[in-house]
Amino acid sequence: MEQKKLLLDVNEKPTKGKWIILALQHVFAMFGATILVPIMVNTSAGETVLTIPVALVTSGIGTLIYILCTKGKSPVYLGSSFAFIAPMAAAYLKGGISGALTGVMAVGLIYVIFATIIHFIGKNWINKLLPPIVIGPMIMIIGLSLAPSAISQIGLGTGEQFDVRTVLVALITFLVTAIIMVRGKGFFKIIPFLIGIVVGYISAICFGLVDFTPIMQVAFFSMPEFIIPFVSYTPSFSALLTIAPIALVTMAEHIGDHTALSTIIGKDLLKNPGLDRTLLGDGLATLVAGLLGGPANTTYGENTSVVGMTKVASVWVIGLAAIFAICLGFLGKFTALVSTIPNAVLGGVSLLLYGFISVNGLKVLIENRIDFGKPKNVVVASTMLVLGLGGAAISIIYGDLSVTISGMSLAAIIGIILNLLLPDEKEEKKEKLLLKD
Repeated sequence: MEQKKLLLDVNEKPTKGKWIILALQHVFAMFGATILVPIMVNTSAGETVLTIPVALVTSGIGTLIYILCTKGKSPVYLGSSFAFIAPMAAAYLKGGISGALTGVMAVGLIYVIFATIIHFIGKNWINKLLPPIVIGPMIMIIGLSLAPSAISQIGLGTGEQFDVRTVLVALITFLVTAIIMVRGKGFFKIIPFLIGIVVGYISAICFGLVDFTPIMQVAFFSMPEFIIPFVSYTPSFSALLTIAPIALVTMAEHIGDHTALSTIIGKDLLKNPGLDRTLLGDGLATLVAGLLGGPANTTYGENTSVVGMTKVASVWVIGLAAIFAICLGFLGKFTALVSTIPNAVLGGVSLLLYGFISVNGLKVLIENRIDFGKPKNVVVASTMLVLGLGGAAISIIYGDLSVTISGMSLAAIIGIILNLLLPDEKEEKKEKLLLKD
């Protein structure tokens, strides 16, 4: 792979002044998405499942773990994953906080198991297990299943009382975010959701929709409310299959993000440090997040974009950004301020965000030139979409043990099985024979 011109290579340490500025750029890039995950999970569940301080702290700790696992050879930032918003809310409703966090820890262990297998037998089998025809619909389901939540936050849901102020704030937030995404330049184009939230929040204050009481009630510094297994709860496997299969989606995203970053820095990260080490780092980071009461982690495309824009690939910068994120989690006034963001602002951002996730799934299908003239592809994709969006569920009861597989998890499992078991079309087989000859 041809070496790109970088201002700072992976292991180079910047000067003190530049180090702080570059690290803050990464903090701004990850901040909007990372704080949105706990907010959206709580909104979907109707209860407090995750907290912003813990999400920030586990994001920083997870990134440091990843850096250690990859021996400082990969400038990746880990943040809260959007893929787990709906599954975590569903797992909470089914098994409470113990079911949701046990599921997150299980995802981390799945990553570690896959990393171990890859270390010994290689990674070629992953493409057969998770081809684009399975990954694309899975990502689409993640975004589309969250659509009703965005509509409700905007105040346009069926049966909801119409509030002009709420709709106007949501509209302002939406338009600002959309304009920055389309016309933004440089660093601003990387943080459209953060800019949208800030402008939307200011407009919400003007319309009298913000309650500042929570800010006045907390200390400037405060300890995040960590939720520890066997201390705060007893692990439960009741909702395990609601969350665990989503690891397959984020694993595919992990490979895609590392491939993109490899192109930017001119080094093949899937070979050195290797996919086994990057997956191990991601998995251990998610396992620790679950142990502390945080959301599952994933590689952040926003921070990859920062590396591409600044041409600075230093893991020293990524590490300092992680330390800043941890510190933010202990600033009580700051996290309380974030918690006062009204639903109208979140709805305006979510309208774009959830659609953006769905379109990424469609993008996977287009970029890989999936041929829907082939019945097998139609069967796999259509079955997954209907099962995932239709609320399908299968309950397995054996004595006192009850396991339910539903929504995205069921769609993922069925999609993988169909793709592996359905035979290829005759024409496709003929083409393969001709290529062999």
